[in-house]
Amino acid sequence: MTESRIVPILMPKWGLSMKEGRVTDWLVDDGAAIDVGDEILEVETDKIASAVEATDAGVLRRRVGEVGKVYPVKALIGVLADAETSDAEIDAFVDAFEAPVDADEDQGEEEARYRFVELSFGRVRYATCGSGPETVVLVHGFGGDLDNWLFNIDALGEAATVYALDLPGHGQSVKTIADPTVPGLADALIAFMDALEIGSAHMVGHSLGGAVAIETTSKAADRVSSLALIASAGLGSEINGAYLAGFVGAASRKQMKSALVELFADSKLVSRQMVDDLLKYKRIDGVSEILQTLSEQVFPGGAQQTVLVEQAGAAAVPLLVIWGREDRIIPAAHAENLTDVAKVEIVDAAGHMVQMEAAGQVNTLLTAHIASAS
Repeated sequence: MTESRIVPILMPKWGLSMKEGRVTDWLVDDGAAIDVGDEILEVETDKIASAVEATDAGVLRRRVGEVGKVYPVKALIGVLADAETSDAEIDAFVDAFEAPVDADEDQGEEEARYRFVELSFGRVRYATCGSGPETVVLVHGFGGDLDNWLFNIDALGEAATVYALDLPGHGQSVKTIADPTVPGLADALIAFMDALEIGSAHMVGHSLGGAVAIETTSKAADRVSSLALIASAGLGSEINGAYLAGFVGAASRKQMKSALVELFADSKLVSRQMVDDLLKYKRIDGVSEILQTLSEQVFPGGAQQTVLVEQAGAAAVPLLVIWGREDRIIPAAHAENLTDVAKVEIVDAAGHMVQMEAAGQVNTLLTAHIASAS
């Protein structure tokens, strides 16, 4: 066997700011046969805990990463190889391994890819990656930010130029919203595209961001190349009003965690850091008021004010709908309202944050959708 048949398992990079991760558990033993997509181990970062999926097939010959230990991104944490590969070859590979270096890291990756743009209503933070001929814009949901796409932006950036923004009132963008409605947020999204000279883009919207993406398509059809809706608002009136009230009103770690676990099929994905980051965001001056106002305008009485099924169905662009079957925020049944005009994919063992819980599957669906629409 040649050395080229040995495949390294590396500490993944989830999101633009991830620098390291802690190995919390190995899910398979040495000698296990691994297929592409199998969950190999669990890793915790300062944003989220998740399983690492295999990108290659083979036999797990060496678990290099130790449980409880922190490793930098792209560090060697495991080795795949055929069963016939000798232990001496594995030893030599591990000893000689050097982590690959990207050009972005030479100039400071976080500085290179997190940016701000001044718009008429204030400053908007965004991230960008990739340099492909197609352009993708990622729009997060209520109370979220661009880090909601931390498992997706790099994967999509392999074949496209990708932008993810913090909507007004969210993340590190301006903490005011002139028009706290779905049409108002769509106007802000179009202004963002104008400022960055994005002529048209494949729109990918999650939750409230899905409704914003549909409205943007209605307002400026020539600016949207395709539409992908992930656990989207705007496709029915039902929504988990108790979750909205709990998230908006959460002032302690316990209250915030109780709200956040509703977002995931696997509650273990809600890390202490995730809870702390959202509490920190909510304590910024004006944020609680913005979230309360936006909730009252868009989800009055714990129901969706704006239903956009007709607008989504009338969009003259390729349409993809993705939903987590165990979504406890917006019913997955809402996807049925677009089965006649869209490709609909319901993902098992995933909740409202399906793009995080089933990132590999979602990325595959999005990549194929964008490629076919191009």
